[in-house]
Amino acid sequence: MKQSRRNFIKLSATAAGMLYSLDEFAATDKPSFKQNGKFSLLLMATNWGFNGTIDEFCAAAKKEGYDGIEPVWPTEAKDQEALFAAVKKHGLEVGFLCRGWQNDFKEHLESFKKVTSDAANNRFQKPVYINCHSGRDYFSFDQSASFIDHTTQLSKDTGIRFCHETHRSRMLFAAHITRQFIEKKPDLKLTFDVSHWCNVHESLLGDQKDTVDMALERVEHIHARIGHEEGPQVNDPRAPEWEAAVKQHFAWWDKVAERKKRNGERMTILTEFGPPTYMPTLPYTRQPLADQWAINVYMMKLLRQRYGA
Repeated sequence: MKQSRRNFIKLSATAAGMLYSLDEFAATDKPSFKQNGKFSLLLMATNWGFNGTIDEFCAAAKKEGYDGIEPVWPTEAKDQEALFAAVKKHGLEVGFLCRGWQNDFKEHLESFKKVTSDAANNRFQKPVYINCHSGRDYFSFDQSASFIDHTTQLSKDTGIRFCHETHRSRMLFAAHITRQFIEKKPDLKLTFDVSHWCNVHESLLGDQKDTVDMALERVEHIHARIGHEEGPQVNDPRAPEWEAAVKQHFAWWDKVAERKKRNGERMTILTEFGPPTYMPTLPYTRQPLADQWAINVYMMKLLRQRYGA
């Protein structure tokens, strides 16, 4: 038993020493882009998995160096007041996630219209963007197009950027489906969470390069999570076995950064590694295999090092 324990400790120490160095990756492979002086980078924090009040979350995000937060739009007035008070107190920008959940198309669309309109027209603080979990994967093309038409008009009315997320179970759940909307809806803007597509297509999308390149031209917001062929989230992006997936995700994000820097636009990125059970866990105990908050902070600092001015 003692020998087994010593071997386990030795193996654990060896694995720790082999951690894939994202810092080294950022330093040695950092792309050189032509930059317009108007370019800016905003790095956003998620409260998904955070155990605490909204004020505590905002304080923690500010302390770590985030520029803002992206929570789900709160529908209750008291929750809105608490959120905006915390955002103002800690000097943070805010973007919102808006979504419907109903199975029925008409009910879902009406709910979606309400939450997006309420978030965009709130009386407290103008959001930097609104990220949309739009529709369902089984809605028809015409039904799904209604969500884009609504946000296109609302964006014109409010001046707020609306982005539809490439998310499983939603209308942009797969690359080839999203391509149909890109080709027919010129005003469509994307929140690029490519980890979902890696999972859906069981690949790093090498066989759909043209479609991914088309999508990258429509990306206005990024959810920076690393997916892989069999899941939407690696257990720890610093582990050496995920090097290929990490480099591929950054290669995609680099293309967005290159365009944003060239055009002098604002680039917004949310670090969105999730809690259990998005985060893989040990059997029986459900203990997470890594520290969600620490990974997101690590990713935030890496993204700032790679894409900051």
